Amino acid sequence: MDHSKAPVLEALAAYHAEGQTPFTPPGHKQGRGADPRVREVLGDAVFRSDVLATSGLDDRTSSHGVLEEAQALMADAVGAEHTFFSTCGSSLSVKSAMLAVAGPHEKLLVGRDAHKAVVSGLILSGIRPIWVTPQWDPDRHLAHPPSAEAFEAAFAEHPDAKGALVTTPTPYGTCSDLAAIAQVCHRRGRPLIVDEAWGAHLPFHPDLPTWAMDAGADVCVTSVHKMGSGLEQGSVFHLQGDLIEPEVLKSREDLLGTTSPSVLLYAALDGWRRQMVEHGRALYDDALALAASLRTRIAGIDGMHVHGRDDFCGPGRAADMDPLQIIVDITSLGTTGYRAADWLREHHQVNLHLCDHRRISAQLTHADDEHTARTLLTALRDVAAHADELRPAEQVEVPDPRQLRLEQVLLPRDAYFGPTEQVPWEKAIGRITAEMLTPYPPGIPAALPGERLNADVVRYLRTGVDAGMVVPDAADTEVKSVRVAVED
Repeated sequence: MDHSKAPVLEALAAYHAEGQTPFTPPGHKQGRGADPRVREVLGDAVFRSDVLATSGLDDRTSSHGVLEEAQALMADAVGAEHTFFSTCGSSLSVKSAMLAVAGPHEKLLVGRDAHKAVVSGLILSGIRPIWVTPQWDPDRHLAHPPSAEAFEAAFAEHPDAKGALVTTPTPYGTCSDLAAIAQVCHRRGRPLIVDEAWGAHLPFHPDLPTWAMDAGADVCVTSVHKMGSGLEQGSVFHLQGDLIEPEVLKSREDLLGTTSPSVLLYAALDGWRRQMVEHGRALYDDALALAASLRTRIAGIDGMHVHGRDDFCGPGRAADMDPLQIIVDITSLGTTGYRAADWLREHHQVNLHLCDHRRISAQLTHADDEHTARTLLTALRDVAAHADELRPAEQVEVPDPRQLRLEQVLLPRDAYFGPTEQVPWEKAIGRITAEMLTPYPPGIPAALPGERLNADVVRYLRTGVDAGMVVPDAADTEVKSVRVAVED
């Protein structure tokens, strides 16, 4: 296929050249109706390119096939059989994939380190999750994706499961052995869904971890806005093989997606694909070299340990890692990642990717260069020099793996939509939670609807919030009270 083409961008240019006059949404009419104060901040180009996908970018019947051609080019670029664009983020894409594999009360094997979007999919669908335990590093208090053996054991116990879902890379950049997990699924004729939201760049350089389609996954969901050049909410999901019909997957996306997709998001996805095909190898040559250099320089800062393959990869741990996710343990500074991240934003206007009770992280992409690297290094050296101002930090009581794994008593849907009450956190111990309690980022629920809370997890959340953890989707974001199911 001709990857110099960008069908959405070309159609948008044609729309402008033709001087079309819309009597359709959006109501700002190419920005003419937008408040000048808004245009001053956003720019006229945003409004000028915000047009309808049909009866705008394409004709009423989509006979020019603009979007279909752009999706076909994306599939060809990465070696998938089918690709679908989503303007509602991978949160929608992963729900579409789940609904294409299992229905209400049917079982789906799911790694327990799944993003809250997956849990939302369980709530909406009524799917019964069979949780697969991640690989836990008890020394570093960090979870890596579940092993193929763990999925094998789960299928042996639940042979009626309709498929499996695994998240890789994790927000910490660690990856599962996808090829082995795909083999576990395919021996049973079951599909594998991969939530690869953090892996949009993986197909475009051989020194990056193997991406899902090359590993044999059936459906792969990726957020182009995270590691690519897409706009926020720009996502794609890819399909291959014959275990899921493309018409079914598209139907599930139609069920959940918007009927007013953003042409801005489509155009950015289209342009990113062209950029990666033409320049991706060179861009990631530079990005990987910068990451290697930056890792060495950060490791030279007193009190900072940069996690590498020796820490994250090997037996009982991750199969691979993305070196562009620079994870820094700051335990030796005697403070938390929460306090360090807030200090860096206040004093250096540096925003970090994620932070937890002992780590901070910086996400590099092909957009970074030596200038942004020096900015980060200056900020990190300064926070290390001022660590005494961040001590003593509140201690987070992190449970061991056995206490982190809660018993799933009710279906997530039944707990979420059933009768509930709000109780003080001390009285929530032993009760079934009716809400997601999710430290964010990275957005992996510590407790989710239908799980029975124990003292360890509740104390973890309470002490975490006191130390700076953010739990945004709880009814009480300070977790001084918890929404629980009313039990007979």
